[in-house]
Amino acid sequence: MLSPQGRGALSEAVLESMRSGKTSHLVDAPEPDGAEDAQLALWVLYEQHYRGFEDVSGELEWDPHLISVRRGLEQDFERTLRARMPEVPREGDFAETFFAFVAEHDGPSLATHVQRKATEDQVRELLRHRSIYHLKESDHTTWVIPRLSDRVKAAVMELQFDEYGDGDPNRLHAHLFRRGLADSGLDSGYGAYIDEAPLEVLEENNAMSLFGLNRRLRAASLGFLAAFEATSSGPSRRMAGGLERLGFPASMIGYYTEHVEADAVHEQLAVRTICGALLEEEPELHDDVYLGAWTSLDLEDRYAARMLKQWAA
Repeated sequence: MLSPQGRGALSEAVLESMRSGKTSHLVDAPEPDGAEDAQLALWVLYEQHYRGFEDVSGELEWDPHLISVRRGLEQDFERTLRARMPEVPREGDFAETFFAFVAEHDGPSLATHVQRKATEDQVRELLRHRSIYHLKESDHTTWVIPRLSDRVKAAVMELQFDEYGDGDPNRLHAHLFRRGLADSGLDSGYGAYIDEAPLEVLEENNAMSLFGLNRRLRAASLGFLAAFEATSSGPSRRMAGGLERLGFPASMIGYYTEHVEADAVHEQLAVRTICGALLEEEPELHDDVYLGAWTSLDLEDRYAARMLKQWAA
């Protein structure tokens, strides 16, 4: 993947520094030209810890000037996420309370739109946006594993082993999505569509990286995972139905049917065995679990609302 186009003064300055390898002037980095500029700058800085860019030296992954910019951006972003968070439930059995918290959340549904009336062009746009996450699916959770106790670590590994294809590279969920993109006539290259990813996609991906990369936010990462898994099975079934209605290839439909059954199992594992065990050991992390869960639900709502409004117009 080549580095993307900037979207304002800050992201352009960061990208220029990364491409040239000259980063010292970022001590006086410009203020971002709005949220999209800030989120793109944060995304490219996080990407250094995934696969990086062909036109950026790997030596810059831990460059202190780039890390300093990243820290400022992610601190601002974390404050934003915490400010959006509602009051969280505090009483009762954790798993039952958590499932109720997720079930009571009623946001706009892109999957229902795809199932019933989305056009082929709308679904193609959705798939392009989704590729930013799905082509590195679950990697942000993997960062958390060394920060956990043996009991919780083993449970996360059970879930991740499934996400990574049970040892078969052709069954990795990211590989299944990549194959579906290619068969649908879309670019299956990693990060190919970053230049058209809207703010909400950048925020969603950055939240996963923020929680995964910072040890103190490990509970938020697992809460995000739990809410994601608990809200995936039904929408995946509706997505598969919509893709079939529009005549998309079997491989793209198969990516979503794979998640109908898998995520029904994963939600129990993520909520009861992972987050439940974590909170038995470290109950002080309760609110951070819900921070991650709320962030997962809220950012999906924001993206859905944007796209439904755009398509209606």
